[in-house]
Parts: sequence; structure tokens; C-alpha cells
Amino acid sequence: MTEMSGAKAIIKALEKQKVDVIFGILGGAVLSIYDHFRNSEIRHILCRHEQGAAHAAEGYARASGKPGVCMATSGPGATNLVTGIANAYMDSVPIIAITGQVPTTSKNTTYMIGRDSFQEADIVGITTPITKYNYQLKSAAEIPGTVKKAFHIATTGRPGPVLIDVPKNLQTEVAEMNFSNKIRIKGYKPKTNPHPLQIDRAVKLLITAEKPIILSGGGVIISNASHELLKTAETLIAPVATSFMGKGSVPENHPLSVGSIGMHGNPAANKLLCEADVVLAVGTRFSDRSTGTIDTFCSKAQKIHIDIDAAEIGKNIEVNVPIVADAKKALREINHRLIIQLKNRKESSWANRVKETKQQLNKPPNKSESNLKPKAILHELRKILPNDAIVATEVGQNQMWSALYFNILKPRTFISSGGLGTMGFGFPASIGAKVACPNRPVVDIAGDGSFRMTEQELATSVTEDIPVIVIVLNNSVLGMVAQWQRFFFKGRYAAVKLGSSPDFVKLAEAYGAQGLRATSLKEFKKAVKQALKSDVTTVIDIPISEEENVVPMVLPGCGIGEQVGDY
Repeated sequence: MTEMSGAKAIIKALEKQKVDVIFGILGGAVLSIYDHFRNSEIRHILCRHEQGAAHAAEGYARASGKPGVCMATSGPGATNLVTGIANAYMDSVPIIAITGQVPTTSKNTTYMIGRDSFQEADIVGITTPITKYNYQLKSAAEIPGTVKKAFHIATTGRPGPVLIDVPKNLQTEVAEMNFSNKIRIKGYKPKTNPHPLQIDRAVKLLITAEKPIILSGGGVIISNASHELLKTAETLIAPVATSFMGKGSVPENHPLSVGSIGMHGNPAANKLLCEADVVLAVGTRFSDRSTGTIDTFCSKAQKIHIDIDAAEIGKNIEVNVPIVADAKKALREINHRLIIQLKNRKESSWANRVKETKQQLNKPPNKSESNLKPKAILHELRKILPNDAIVATEVGQNQMWSALYFNILKPRTFISSGGLGTMGFGFPASIGAKVACPNRPVVDIAGDGSFRMTEQELATSVTEDIPVIVIVLNNSVLGMVAQWQRFFFKGRYAAVKLGSSPDFVKLAEAYGAQGLRATSLKEFKKAVKQALKSDVTTVIDIPISEEENVVPMVLPGCGIGEQVGDY
């Protein structure tokens, strides 16, 4: 037991959780906490907007596998975190958000919680639907246990964001603090071990399957189960398709990889999934953008679904063999049985079908030095970047082009907003990823519309010495919305034309970053190589046609086997 103030206890509790960096913006309701950063080894990165802080914390978490931490003051500071918290919740990312709050008690009763005080917001009530757990502290003595509990909940079972709301008076309150290593949370015990009978049922289905396919989701990356999943695929000689969030769970240059599925999925992945007779789905939630119409999704196949969250199994797609477990543990058990029974398995006609389908449907880019196309740009970028480079994306056409055309070769090197689809996510997320992995190149593939939403974080990247590369596919419109207006509203554009301002080269330079422009593939390759050598953030502006579409595409109301457009 040690006597100290609540503010000091928060810093000490974070240090005990081995937190090395926090992204945030201070304000009146967290001044006491920030005062103790001066004597802490925790690095505080001052962002320029609280949303950027939350996204940076998520980028850090997804690149490192450790929880990210963000902090904001009460009222608008806290509410500005909400979009980032919701994004982390939808994509199952462990972040800890610490918010200041107006006092719970005060000699001056004008400043008490629940009285609509200055910069008061019910952040616990606001974030209840988008957090795995949240809590408003009632006493300073609760701080050590609450912080420890928050990290445990955020990182175990299905990960997710946790929020701790800290009233201002508790930060200065002095109390006896117990920094115990023990933790017990009544009613919270995530199930991680698979049921052996369900494993047996799954193995029997897989062994007898003539056309097996594996659908790998984000849960494979979260549980660090990529090795086990690839081993399963190689034993079965089964192709691996991924959900959007599962991109990178297997190397996309592996012979068994067929790419990501869905509305803008790889045509080979969509086609082969529709032909399969058994689907082993691991760590995926079967979102609407992945499945298309539910009635036609893998209608010929029996389905095995492994997920650590029991609520996901049967929620969207009925399955034949449900397995509630950690993906890594479940795949290990399946592998153990498969290897014994299939050690001499030979390639089947299904394996040949997979090769033929990939050759027929995955065409190389049509190279042109003068006409920049997203497919050619991203193929060239893959050639230049090392295998372990981290790529973040914004949301929109840039995101879908990246999913289609940029091969990811290692887990945790593709960071994008999947469930919420948050424009402005990629740039601050890339900053967080660079902090987590300072010795690796980090690139944000952006659209001009998305980048404008959080471009102020250029100041953060320059001031804090966090050099990343931003590639702006600049079509001067809100590209994905414009595409839908072309497809479904007969080209009647409304509120999508952004115009040519700002000049992104000058914008970058105004912040002290490097700005470059590329109008040909040759110039693009030169710019990327120059950016990789730079010690400051580089923004590469690439003008592209505003009429450029993301194809192929599954139209609303259609199944994933009914794509239109040429890959």
C-alpha cells in the first residue's frame, strides 16, 4: 500500500501495464494527470485532434499487438474520441481511452457532475454501446485496480476498447493505493479452449471434402494464428480466401492464397468460395460486405465457424459446426488430427481448379508511363516496399484498390477501417503504427477526401519526429460516393466535387513536411524512393481521373458470385 494522489496513481498504474506511449490532448479536466508525465518515462504524443489520438492508438495496437492508449479532457475532448472508440470496437482492437470529467464533489456546488457544468458530458453513457467496458471512478483508491481490470478486459477474449472516466477531484485526492498483481472480475471468463467433439466433427468434414476452402478473418491476426492457419491450408491443399479484415493473415503471394472476398473482392476468391463444398471460416463475422446476399452465400457448402465470440456464430450465417474458441488453439487441435490422417495427401482436381481460376481471373496491370492507374500504382508500390512495410489506408476507393491490388505478405502490416468505414482513419493510424514500429516504412494510401479530414496530424508527425509516407490518389471528388452516383443515379452528381484545393504539395510544406507530385509511373517510383530516404513525413500527390471506378463490384442485392466489371 502506497499513499499518493489519484493523478500519480494513474501514471504509475499505466507504467505497471508497460505502457510506453500515450496519444492525447490535454485540457482543464486532466491537468493534474499531465503534470505527472514530467516524471514518467511514458512518451506523450500531442495530437492535433482527439479523433486523431484515438486512431493513432488503434494504429499502434494493430501494428504492435499491444493495447494502445489515448487520453482527452472532459466534454468535447471526450466526445471527439467517440469516432475512434467506435472504430476500434467494430474492428475488435484493444485501446484504453482515459477521459477527464468534472468533479463529483466540490465546495462550490456549481461545479458538480450532473449539473451541466462547463465541459461536462456523460461520456460513460455515450460510449456504453461502443466499448467492451467503461467505468467512471468513484474514489481515487479504485484507480490501480480499475486500470489493471481495463487492460485485462481490453486484451482478453475478443479484444475491444475500454474507457475510464476520471473526475477531476479524484486526481488530486490522496489515498492508499494497492497495486496488486491479482485480478478477479466477477462473471468475466472468456472461453478460449475448443470443445474436442466439435473439433472432431470439423476434422471429419474437412477430410471428406472434395472442394474445401478456408475463409480467414481478422481474428486470425488478432490471435497470432497465421502460422497455424497456413499449416492447415497446406495439409488440406485448400485455397485460403480472406475477409477484408483478414487481409495479411496469410502471405498473398502464397500459391494457396486467392485474395479477399466481398463486394470489391478478388474475383477468384469470390468464385472459388461459391464452388466450395466445405468452408472453414476462422475469426470472421460474415459482414454484409463480405457475403453479399445471405441466401446465396456458399449455398453449396457445409460451414465450420471458429470464433472466440459466441455471439458471432450463427448471427449472420447458419453454420454446421460451431466452435467457440481462440483461433490459434482451435487450429492447433485441427492440425494435430489432420496431419495424422492426411500426411500423404496429394493434389486433387480442386487444387488444379484453384490454379486455373487464379490464372484466368487475376490479370496483370496494363503498364503505362503517362496514364496513372491505381492498379499499376499499387503493383509498383509493392515492388518498392520491403515485405514488412506497414500499409494503412483511408476509406473509400483508395481502400478497395489497396485490398484488390496491393499484396500483403505479413500479418499486422495492413491497417484499415473495416466495420465502421471511417474516413480520416488512415493517416493518424499510420502515425501510431510508426511509433510502434519505428524502424519499418509506414505508408498511408489515401484519397484526397479522406486525407483532408485529419490532415492536421501532419503537425503531429513533423513535431514529434514520426516520418510516414502519405500517397494521395487525388481525383478531386468523394470517389466512392461518386462511383455509386454513376452506377445507381445515372451519373447525377450531388455534393461530391471537392475541387483542386488544397495543393497537397504546398500543404505538406506548410507543416514542415516534404511534398511531392507524380504524374507518371516513373515519377511515382522516384517519389516513393525519395520518401523512403526522408527523415520527415512525405506527402505524394498523384492526380488520377475522377471517373475511375473500383471494379469488379457486387451490386446490392446480389451474391458474391455475381460480380460486374473487369478486374
